[in-house]
Amino acid sequence: MEEPLAPKRSVTVADVARAANVSKATAARVLGGYGVVSDKVREQVLATATALEYRPNELARSMTTGKSGIIGVVVGDIENAFFSLAVRGISDVARMAGFNVIIANSGEELETEKSAVDLLIGKRVDGLIVTPARCDRMEHLRDIRRVGVPLVLFDRSIPELGVDAVTGDDFDAAKMATRHLLEMGHRRIAYISAMNAESEFLDDSRSISNSAVRERIEGVLKEQTDAGIEKAQYYVRLGATDQPRTDSVVESLLRDAAPPTALIASDSLVGLRVFKTLQALGLSIPRDISMVSFLDADWTTVTTPPITVVDQPVYEMGKKAAERLISRLNGKDLPVERTAVKTGLIQRGSVASRPRGSDR
Repeated sequence: MEEPLAPKRSVTVADVARAANVSKATAARVLGGYGVVSDKVREQVLATATALEYRPNELARSMTTGKSGIIGVVVGDIENAFFSLAVRGISDVARMAGFNVIIANSGEELETEKSAVDLLIGKRVDGLIVTPARCDRMEHLRDIRRVGVPLVLFDRSIPELGVDAVTGDDFDAAKMATRHLLEMGHRRIAYISAMNAESEFLDDSRSISNSAVRERIEGVLKEQTDAGIEKAQYYVRLGATDQPRTDSVVESLLRDAAPPTALIASDSLVGLRVFKTLQALGLSIPRDISMVSFLDADWTTVTTPPITVVDQPVYEMGKKAAERLISRLNGKDLPVERTAVKTGLIQRGSVASRPRGSDR
């Protein structure tokens, strides 16, 4: 039987210093990226470190410099293309600025989010970007500020927390999507959200703890109210958290005595589930029912027909969140602000016009 290989000893700063024929302090300055050394010495130390396969001890570096070079990111649902695109934007900006990124997924669960924040703070991250699962439960976010770690909220805002936030223009985006359907003659417009709730029916939008969800619902309702549509709130449905529950929500709407003629899906995951439900029911889009989804996800262009979408520049949103945080980390004294990134509407083939008076 072969003897197991002994674990290889990690190369230390002292090893690099000895091989490069410089002092340990000089090697530490080069490898830690601080202090002043000549270009010749820097090249010599870096070449030696590469040859020895030196890997920096991040914990030791953070204890020496007070900085870890790491940004922590907590997102709501990494399965959702919205957050995947955002993380790419954050990571690209962070890398260019010399930061690494640690990503945690909360699954939109408050306790999981709290645990992720505690873990990242324990790893001495320099700053945090967080998508809060609830905008009415913020004590753990206040704790981030109390320990002096810069924080930027992503996708959702909590004005009373007093930190920067980068979001979409959710209220205006929802109004825009609804206005398009109204202009196409629709008068019974359903809005379907993955927001978890005891009932699929909306009681009061002010009770919704997620600012993005609340603002989109309020945008949908405001546009219809301004158009003189009655019972608009009746067609807002919550709880489309997975395929079976989405099936139930859509089927309930379609069984109604006055079913909707158009559906708006709150995000790309909900949109895909709604599309699958309609397919399973044998309904044709847009002949039997029209559909709009938030986010220009890949699947929306390959369906028959392709889906009309609210085009959210999520990658740019991620970049702006990282840029804002890094500005804070670099010591810039900036006023706290919410940056609401504008959206657009991409019209495809999933919305049909309704003859005037056909829904009455």
